Amino acid sequence: MYHRREEARETIVKIVSIGEILWDVFGETERLGGAPFNFAAHARRLGHEVVFLSAVGDDQRGRRALTTAENLGLSTKFVRSVVDQPTGFVSVRLDAAGQPDFTIHRPAAYDCLEIGEDDLRQLAEFQPDWVYFGTLHQMDPRVRSATQRVLSAVPAARRFYDINLRAGSYTPALVCELLRQANVVKLNDREVSSVEGFLGSPHGGFEEFCRSAAKQFGWDAVCVTRGEQGCAVLVDGVYAEVEGYRVQVADTVGSGDAFAAAFLHGLGERWAAAEVGDFANRLGALVASRPGAIPKWTLEECRALKRGPLPELA
Repeated sequence: MYHRREEARETIVKIVSIGEILWDVFGETERLGGAPFNFAAHARRLGHEVVFLSAVGDDQRGRRALTTAENLGLSTKFVRSVVDQPTGFVSVRLDAAGQPDFTIHRPAAYDCLEIGEDDLRQLAEFQPDWVYFGTLHQMDPRVRSATQRVLSAVPAARRFYDINLRAGSYTPALVCELLRQANVVKLNDREVSSVEGFLGSPHGGFEEFCRSAAKQFGWDAVCVTRGEQGCAVLVDGVYAEVEGYRVQVADTVGSGDAFAAAFLHGLGERWAAAEVGDFANRLGALVASRPGAIPKWTLEECRALKRGPLPELA
């Protein structure tokens, strides 16, 4: 599917990602994460220009976070250091299938995002094609206000909303508000039921949900992730259900964020709906096969994935 794409010039898009940067704590092991940060790191690895907006504490975790971000090729120019709040972290427990259960510890520095007039001027000069945001970070009124200022400063940018619901870190009203602001939405199959409940309009299946919600909110595209079963996507009115890739799961932390980055990449390339979904499935599966939210991977490995059981990946 991708041989003809490899010889084509890939489109580089400019992205502003707004959200939490935190440490995923697996027992004695800590790995840098946070959905918007994971998304930003994967999008950068796909070759895009990414600006990440957040905050860390003036502490050891914060300093390690900044160094790690820079090592991943992400600028920390818009990552603020705050002295009175700790760098965010979550405790992660994995079940036998590698599915995570998160305990989010707040208050956290990422809730102290501040955007000054000079920041807004620089973001406007950057002229982003996309602004990405999730739900957890937007729970804080300060963050929501800062995000609205960013959106107002870059009105031509399309808005990618990754719903990414976490227990105790959303309200139906907030989710519905963010749905109205989005051009593209990503959610998983469990979150479809939640959103249908918020909207008071249950549907008969993924296609009906995607088409109805896209019409209601004016979205350009929507994708529903379904784990190893793949995904359902609607892009510019074309619907496709795309088979997934079975891998030996190390943990699924960050796999959805990698999927989101790959989905946006495919939209930027103007691929057909099924191609966008297939590429996103590939990258999500590859990340799930390796420990941590931002493991090492290459496009060659992503393209080499085959459906069915895979050999063990390094």
